[in-house]
Amino acid sequence: MTTQNRGSIAKVVSASLIGTTIEWYDFFLYTSAAALVFGKLFFPSNDPLTGTLLAFLTYAVGFLARPIGGLVFGHFGDRVGRKKLLVLSLLLMGGSTCAMGILPTYASVGVLAPILLTLLRLVQGFALGGEWGGAVLIVSEHGDDKRRGFWASWPQCGAPGGNLLATAVLAILAATQSDEAFLGWGWRIPFLLSGVLVVIGLWIRLAVSESPVFLAAQKNNATTHAPVVEVFRKSWRAVLITIGSRMAENVSYYVITAFILVYVTTGLGLPKSAGLNAVLIGSAVHFLTIPLWGMLSDRIGRRPVYLFGAIGMAAWSFAFFAMLDTKNPAVIILAATVGLVLHGAMYGPQAAFFSEQFPTRVRYTGLSVGGQLSSIAAGAVAPLIAVALFKEFGSTIPVSLYVVAMCVLTVIALLAARETKGESLHSEVLTERGHVSA
Repeated sequence: MTTQNRGSIAKVVSASLIGTTIEWYDFFLYTSAAALVFGKLFFPSNDPLTGTLLAFLTYAVGFLARPIGGLVFGHFGDRVGRKKLLVLSLLLMGGSTCAMGILPTYASVGVLAPILLTLLRLVQGFALGGEWGGAVLIVSEHGDDKRRGFWASWPQCGAPGGNLLATAVLAILAATQSDEAFLGWGWRIPFLLSGVLVVIGLWIRLAVSESPVFLAAQKNNATTHAPVVEVFRKSWRAVLITIGSRMAENVSYYVITAFILVYVTTGLGLPKSAGLNAVLIGSAVHFLTIPLWGMLSDRIGRRPVYLFGAIGMAAWSFAFFAMLDTKNPAVIILAATVGLVLHGAMYGPQAAFFSEQFPTRVRYTGLSVGGQLSSIAAGAVAPLIAVALFKEFGSTIPVSLYVVAMCVLTVIALLAARETKGESLHSEVLTERGHVSA
């Protein structure tokens, strides 16, 4: 790769990373708020766990909108390009998050408050459903074949980066405000801050060039007018592999970063800072290690790295809660950090691995639909199921077994997939079962 090419890919990576960090900040901010304040402000109940469950229901609604967003953004992204859709997704996400910051609570307007909150959550989910596929693709399609795992892993850092930013803001507010002040108005500050971040993200994202792989396909009239039809007709196996591969990754992530906030406060009686600090430090380490896992996948393959993460997470799911139960802040931090490092082994190679499963003409659609359908089956319900299992059995063992079951599904999907390390994305049709090589 020449110095000029390295400069170009670095610019694209920076724009994608900053944009995805902002969008995940918005999305995870809601997750943390659902665990800490929304149950009290929008879903008042005599039982704290019931209020939290209702708050997580609106959290799950955002996931229901993600496949729709993936379908719409994927359709137009495969037809008109990746860049335009990435700008639109950032505007939608930022606007809906800022609006949450000025919402009236249940005490002010009654049932209208949770209805408005749910509608804005739908917009968030719709925007994020289109963001992820476009962000990882524009990097994958700019980078070279030999280092795609490394370059494409950087937009993945937007998830821990956004979580790190959201958790840091909430942790600062929790440390500097009383519980009364935080519930009264402090929780609104991080939502309103999103407006400033979106302006910065747009300025950077607008400077990025369109994907050269897409432009080449467009020049050769190799795009399609109905990408979703072609995806399910010719690439259905790749869609199923994408869905299955994300089950362990999605569930484990939201158990570690969202359910932990519920468990340490409601289950262990610790201050919310204990969970927030663990997620904060764990997310920082997670951010740093994701590119290393992506780089390793360029050397030994996508599947071995991904399998290590899935199998490791199955084992860690029991140690994780045992360490939380010590109520020792340092041990709680270690539990979250190791869990997120293992998650990174799945998340790091994921962008390149999934991009390599689909041909250019339907890549945005296939990647987005497969990725976001799994979000409904996994991420949307993970905190909900975890809270319900803990409430029903009064133990975290069923939660650990739930994580293990999802890891088994992911291992099966990975064993059914082929290794894609080093494949060219310029091939209009990839060689795989159900496809004919170009």
